[in-house]
Amino acid sequence: MAATPAAAVTPDYWDDACKHLARRDRVMRKLIPRFGQARLSSRGDAFTTLARSIVGQQISVKAAQSVWDRLVAAVDGGATVDPRRVLALGIDELRASGLSARKADYVRDLATHFVERTVHVDDWPAMDDEAIIDELVAIRGIGRWTAEMFLIFHLLRPNVLPLDDLGLLRGISVNYFSGEPVSRAEAREVGEAWTPFRTVATWYVWRSLDPVPVDY
Repeated sequence: MAATPAAAVTPDYWDDACKHLARRDRVMRKLIPRFGQARLSSRGDAFTTLARSIVGQQISVKAAQSVWDRLVAAVDGGATVDPRRVLALGIDELRASGLSARKADYVRDLATHFVERTVHVDDWPAMDDEAIIDELVAIRGIGRWTAEMFLIFHLLRPNVLPLDDLGLLRGISVNYFSGEPVSRAEAREVGEAWTPFRTVATWYVWRSLDPVPVDY
């Protein structure tokens, strides 16, 4: 039987963040009203969020969704993917979902960490962002970008600025520099005005490029 989708959770700081950003930043003052009540949300499943981030690396959102849908069907996991079911599949079965051999290996390794409890899921709420990033990047296939996506889309941390994200850099270029290329240093400087709600500003910059939010 397919699993029942987990209820979406939205950040309790969102409205305060929007007011803060609108006061501090002229671009945010224009962007935020364009998207009404839409906001970041998390469905609360850590393994699914990380696995989807691995699946989505270096491919389009549309392609990633297609691969993910086939993976979910392969494990018969409903809305989320159980790591134990992933480990029950071989590499060839995972590749049949559209995963590369490397990504299939990464997803299995991630599943092993969750099944063997070598990641400290219960401790994450009390850990700071950098400590969680350090723990996650020790897992094969998870770099800083993936760890930051996890902080944003799963833990809903308010002040993440993912400077390795090409969408963020492109959005800052379009919204703040009239389309001129921007460096990480320039993006970091823009992000300083967003503190302590850099996650929220990042989300609106993403939406300015693609109004449909990515569903992690």
